[in-house]
Amino acid sequence: MKVAFKTLGCKLNYSETSSISREFVKKGFQKVSFNESSDIYIINTCSVTHNADKEFKYLVNKVKKKNPKSSVVAIGCYAQLKPKKISNISGVDLVVGADKKFDVLNYLNLDNKENSNVHSCEISSVDFFKSSFSMGERTRSFLKVQDGCDYKCTYCTIPLARGKSRSGQILQLVENAKYLVSNGIKEIVLTGVNIGDFGIFDINSSKKESNFFELIKHFNKIRNLSRLRISSIEPNLLGNEIIDFVFKSKKFVNHFHIPLQSGSDKILKLMKRRYLTSLYESRIKKIKELMPNCCIGVDVIVGFPGETDKDFNETFNFLRKLDISYLHVFSYSDRDNTESNLMENKVPNNLKSKRSKILRELSLEKKRVFYENNINSERPVLFESKNFDGYIFGYTDNYIRVKALWSKDLVDNVINCKLDYIDKDLVVKVKSKINVAKVLHQ
Repeated sequence: MKVAFKTLGCKLNYSETSSISREFVKKGFQKVSFNESSDIYIINTCSVTHNADKEFKYLVNKVKKKNPKSSVVAIGCYAQLKPKKISNISGVDLVVGADKKFDVLNYLNLDNKENSNVHSCEISSVDFFKSSFSMGERTRSFLKVQDGCDYKCTYCTIPLARGKSRSGQILQLVENAKYLVSNGIKEIVLTGVNIGDFGIFDINSSKKESNFFELIKHFNKIRNLSRLRISSIEPNLLGNEIIDFVFKSKKFVNHFHIPLQSGSDKILKLMKRRYLTSLYESRIKKIKELMPNCCIGVDVIVGFPGETDKDFNETFNFLRKLDISYLHVFSYSDRDNTESNLMENKVPNNLKSKRSKILRELSLEKKRVFYENNINSERPVLFESKNFDGYIFGYTDNYIRVKALWSKDLVDNVINCKLDYIDKDLVVKVKSKINVAKVLHQ
């Protein structure tokens, strides 16, 4: 029997989808591409934006046209938040909540075609940590180290979809990483909902017996692992000791992704973020003092309720002066059961689109400047495995997208490359012949 998987949303979802798919293969299922005809389609959903909801419906219609007799299964954040709503979507056969998604095999009833097959739960009951990691789909592996969130940001549904903050045991996570290395993985990306909040609480006290700094120190000792990358970390949890450690490490790469959400202190307070712009700016300056060529990505939300032109201009000017490398721009959308949903002074969609476009253009400018500053330097590149019209792509340690003439010798190898020039598609091209003998063994 054939099964296909589709992941919407974050790297954490990718790690979980990959782990779930391996369980299906172990049970004798044939895993196929989501674009192929399959008996079962499993969609790992996202709840961050309204567009993720729309994409889910589009995917259901798409696969049902491909195979009307197929079974469609919804798991993930949207499935946890809106199980009844999803079950009423034409074509959906099974909805599985957060406490059961890793056991979805046990809930499949392929003879039942009624769209009322829902296995949901109260999110407060989800207090376990399930280890997961991606393998086989990409050159890099996403390794889940933490799940859930205790923060109460007024716009966010993640605590409702994933529950309270919880973490894996350090020794088990290290063993997972060693397993990935033994299977040829060169780069591991540490992922979670709020990974800076990593830690296991001591049973006899309210204090954590471990933290994120302890975790990365253990990962740094793993032999034969070329690169480690931190997926995203809150600015208030990115202390100087972590920045200093990454600077000195030969495994952790010069790349941070640090959510900002707004450059207006007024809006940050309305969002109930745990920092103001002064702290955020100090983090960027600290990183750049130690690592001038470090790549820094930033999440920003435009059109939060109450965001005036003055507030947006503060955000724009704040971002423009920061030494950052790119932006992930999101337009605010109302989500049920969030504080911001009840706030007044909603920003019109056309204005949100206008502001989003302005910041996306700023992001392109920032990325081009960052790339230009790295031209003529030599950086280690981890090449991927696909041949795109005679070219192969990869990423430098500091997250610059690179392309070179295709060679099978480059596939899944970390190689020192001189960055020659920026191509028209904003990718750095390596025009000189690469010396494959420069494969880095670390």
